Amino acid sequence: MRIVISGLPIDVQKKNIKNMHLQVKPPDGHVVISAPLSVDDKAIEAYARTQLGFIKRSIAQFQDQPRASKRQYVSGETMYIWGKQYFLVFKPDNQKNSFIIQNQNIILSMSAKSTVTQRSAYVKEEYRKILKKEIEKRLPKWEKQTGLKCDSWQTKYMVTKWGSCSIDKKKLWFNLQLAQKPYSCLDYIILHELTHLITRKHDATFNDHMDRYMPNWRCIRKELNDSRLDYYEAQNDSHLSRMVE
Repeated sequence: MRIVISGLPIDVQKKNIKNMHLQVKPPDGHVVISAPLSVDDKAIEAYARTQLGFIKRSIAQFQDQPRASKRQYVSGETMYIWGKQYFLVFKPDNQKNSFIIQNQNIILSMSAKSTVTQRSAYVKEEYRKILKKEIEKRLPKWEKQTGLKCDSWQTKYMVTKWGSCSIDKKKLWFNLQLAQKPYSCLDYIILHELTHLITRKHDATFNDHMDRYMPNWRCIRKELNDSRLDYYEAQNDSHLSRMVE
């Protein structure tokens, strides 16, 4: 269900929960309200109106967040691996695709006729290999240190989360963009998602567990959330600009 408050569309999800919750989600600041099944629409609308100040501030933060320009995957563009900057060198090759890190450069070889979409898909798969290799080394260390163990994990490209945890299945997900960030950011997300195996919320239990194993986790979280994200074309974000103005 979707409601509109002061020109702002809000998605409403009714669930088997006790209290209402409002989220302004990245990357474009879309608003979601989770409400108990028993709450009527008028009560949800009234609740949304009381949160307009918070919504405006949150949207403004997302719009101010730095993002990379839209990539064309041509020579001269900058790319990052584990927080280190590289320069892309595109070399046409009709025989095979390759992604080679060489000194300060990333040499991308693909057909000269390859499209931006094809190049993007190939580079994402290379980032997936890089990320998976590092998770395979770091996740077991954190599992051993914390005594928490997931049953499985996967990587995928996400625009709203750095990671997630399916508590019932004990499965962790990691955003491919983490391969662009410093190693400390990956460690933070690994610990963050493992901690959700003992609590769904970011509550006192969550904070205490994070403090115990990573005392500086708040600083790393800020670094990660303040870092540049991939280019993203928001869907119909004109209402967001009006709200901020």
